[in-house]
Amino acid sequence: MALNTAATGVARRPILTARVGVFGIGLETYWAQFAGLKERLEGYQRRVETQLTECGAVVVSAGLVDNAIAARVAGDQLARADLDLLVCYVGTYATSSQVLPLVGAVGRPTLVLNLQPVPALDYDRTDTAEWLANCSACCVPELAGAFVRSGIPFNVVSGVLEEAGSEAGAVAWRQIRDWIAAARTARALSRSRVGFLGHTYPGMLDMYSDFTMVSAQTGAHVEVLEMDDLVVRVRAASESEVSAIRHLTTEVFEISEDSPSDPLARAPRTEDLDWAARVAVGLEHLVDDYQLDALAYYYRGLDGNEFERVGAGITLGATLLTGRGVPCSGEGDLKNAVAMTLMDRLGAGGSYTEFYAMDFPSGLVLLGHDGPFHPGIADSRPLLRGLGLYHGKRGSGVAVEARVKLGPITLLGVTQTIEGRLKLLVAEGDSVAGPILRIGNTNSRLRFPLGPAEFMERWCAEGPTHHAALGTGHQARSIGLVAKILGLDIAFI
Repeated sequence: MALNTAATGVARRPILTARVGVFGIGLETYWAQFAGLKERLEGYQRRVETQLTECGAVVVSAGLVDNAIAARVAGDQLARADLDLLVCYVGTYATSSQVLPLVGAVGRPTLVLNLQPVPALDYDRTDTAEWLANCSACCVPELAGAFVRSGIPFNVVSGVLEEAGSEAGAVAWRQIRDWIAAARTARALSRSRVGFLGHTYPGMLDMYSDFTMVSAQTGAHVEVLEMDDLVVRVRAASESEVSAIRHLTTEVFEISEDSPSDPLARAPRTEDLDWAARVAVGLEHLVDDYQLDALAYYYRGLDGNEFERVGAGITLGATLLTGRGVPCSGEGDLKNAVAMTLMDRLGAGGSYTEFYAMDFPSGLVLLGHDGPFHPGIADSRPLLRGLGLYHGKRGSGVAVEARVKLGPITLLGVTQTIEGRLKLLVAEGDSVAGPILRIGNTNSRLRFPLGPAEFMERWCAEGPTHHAALGTGHQARSIGLVAKILGLDIAFI
């Protein structure tokens, strides 16, 4: 799933690459018994490593491990390699004692590849040597038993070595690509620097977050920022920088007229657009100076003071940053910044959203927000509207009105359990055509397999926060793999 990066008008940050450790296994005893078998299996392993590289991984190979002593050596090598995923390629039968110490030493999520070189053996012409070159399935149950008894998480992918010419090969390599994408996403999240600017919207108990919990369970660093950190950069914005943002705004957005249905939503005033552009410049410098990969923000301000004006002018810049690959979550929702980051790194966008309404006759749920949108997943050019006030907040200014592109979508929420564990909530559905609210807010018409009432009840039964990240494509499987890699709880609605 590729984002419409041209629509964002800004260059996206480069995506990190997954680092994958690979080792093959076979039984040393066989080599003297069957000439050429070892070399043949090593050739198969090189093919696997080449295909993993083509899937976008940086491969670190420990070669063919054929005895327990070699397993210790390979384990030490791969433990130093800063891996996101460990791949065990099963060439032929090997004992679990050749695998368990290696996997234990590396301590990374493990994928066992049970990839047979041919779809089926030629029963009348297959001798013992040929069978051994194709008996990857022989020891996989043994490995699984050892992993389970040792408390080591693992997953098995079974199929055919080559993707082309075999449905079993095509299915297996689709799964492997999903694992590589999930490892890349987990790496990006675990190395993220997430800014927390201001404070959480007062009283929203669902959003209060334990920064230590977020760092411990995702690996992300939380950089606590003061409003002064942004304000000083807004003040320092040059006229040329502000002009550049104003020009970019006309490329990315359609500047709206007055809303026909809401007197609060009007054509934006020139002074509001200029101020939003100035704040956007300050945000860009804040993100660059602190090397931020995501941002959660909110500040109430008072009586029209500078902090209130900056907080009210932040939506345009936060939307541009989100399109650039720096997801921005309003109202100080740190957990939703994590959700948006995960969706963005999967290539699904991930817009800041909340539940808006239910449309029972149409069987739909409407989701949207007055906060930032991801322009890379817009159904058409987003509108910039002027708002006479932000409902529930202080100040006025400009806001984004848009909907997510029509077709498959995924909704991802990040909440926490009573035990303090982060938990992902995932639902797949479709964005469908039809009227949306013209109130200067993003909002999309979404249809889920469950009807509106049952969907709401099932979603709420999992203890969500009220924000979520809305992205394109059906991403539940990929998100599930990321959860496995990071060891996060997950619920599918």
